[in-house]
Amino acid sequence: MAEQFSEHKLHRYGAVLVILHVTPTFFFFNISSQEVLTRIENVILGVVTSLSKDEAPVLVLPNRSSWANVSFDSAVGLQMSSGNSVTTIRSDCPSSVTKFAHILKILSIIYKLIQSNSYATKRDIYYKDPQLFGSQRNVDFIVDDISCMLKVPRRTLHVLATSKGLISGDLCYLEEDGTRVDCHSSSIAVAVSSNVGGIKNIVSSAKFVMIVEKDATFQSLLDDDFCTKLCPCIMITGKGVPDVNSRLMVRKLWDTLHIPIFALVDADPHGTHLSRSMSFEAHSLTVPSVMWLGLLPSDLWRLKVPEDTLIPLTKRDESKLNSLLKRPYLTDQPEWQREMEVMQQSKVKAELQSLTAIAPDFLTSIYLPNKLRYGGWV
Repeated sequence: MAEQFSEHKLHRYGAVLVILHVTPTFFFFNISSQEVLTRIENVILGVVTSLSKDEAPVLVLPNRSSWANVSFDSAVGLQMSSGNSVTTIRSDCPSSVTKFAHILKILSIIYKLIQSNSYATKRDIYYKDPQLFGSQRNVDFIVDDISCMLKVPRRTLHVLATSKGLISGDLCYLEEDGTRVDCHSSSIAVAVSSNVGGIKNIVSSAKFVMIVEKDATFQSLLDDDFCTKLCPCIMITGKGVPDVNSRLMVRKLWDTLHIPIFALVDADPHGTHLSRSMSFEAHSLTVPSVMWLGLLPSDLWRLKVPEDTLIPLTKRDESKLNSLLKRPYLTDQPEWQREMEVMQQSKVKAELQSLTAIAPDFLTSIYLPNKLRYGGWV
């Protein structure tokens, strides 16, 4: 769908084509439950074999934090395509023995879930042994490590994430248990499903999907009935950093509806940040293209946003921005790179709320309608 929008047209009307959140050969996506069980058994067999030889068992994981394992593909975005850089978890090393125990414990829980065809949230897993795990964060991180180690999408592990996202607009669907969900209400959003994979019978006349970074902006658009005033559309927010279910939902809508996906984020380094940590599951967590609709750094000067609403970049912001500009995939994203360079040169950032300094309803009545109409999307 995105191919019909040229980069020139996108930039001219104030949108930048980007690939958000980042394996063709790294992952198997139509994997059976039996195959997942077999892969877990092979891991345990390796541990037992090492013990039988009086050797300390070792687990080897692809390093999700290394750019050496990440490449750019125009059809997917950032993807983990190799295991050039690995992390070794040793059972005889004080710094990793706890993580080794965490992995084996969670593998045993996952094995039982798959065998019984039941599901659990990451929160459920944490409360099975909070003293062992220490924190919810440890469980979250290890579940992702296991998914990467076994080279399977996390949903095939029967582990669900608790949703924090909200969705609203021209959309109806059925949950796996047959519950009908209607997202048309102009005043109340619906929580994103905890089991996006089970959603079926999606019905929508939406012209586009808009990802809204902040809940406050999402609620403002909801209050202004944005989804019906301009044209039928769908809005979704992850309330800051998007959770896995929100990202899965966006991908589900892309696969089903084949309509443009826009991102509405603050003009700051964190709003434009692309995550590599989940690149190992890029095919299920990303869409091939997302259009960065705003707030663009260039918009601040084009619209003459009042200077007293602009925020100087902090040292941390500048460090983040410098890091982003050095990332290897930028050669494939020249317009996005130029926007970041504008931010770097101006040394200021801005929140979407800064547009209210121009007019209280500027975002919903002027900014978004103009970008979408002149861009030819509505």
